[in-house]
Amino acid sequence: MNLVINGEDYFDLPDGLTVAGLIKHLDLPGKKIAIERNREVVPKSTFDEVTLEDGDRLEIIHFIGGG
Repeated sequence: MNLVINGEDYFDLPDGLTVAGLIKHLDLPGKKIAIERNREVVPKSTFDEVTLEDGDRLEIIHFIGGG
């Protein structure tokens, strides 16, 4: 499966990957992250349920705290 993530092409990702699976596959932190799929925000409560499809466009945003 091929995805566009933050404007970059990612080729040969496993088929049937969920949003949670992608986060794990890319070794991203599971907390303080927001994901937009095809211009729609994916609720964090559905990360385990939302299956990605070939050609999906994702934006992944990491939140960083500070003072």
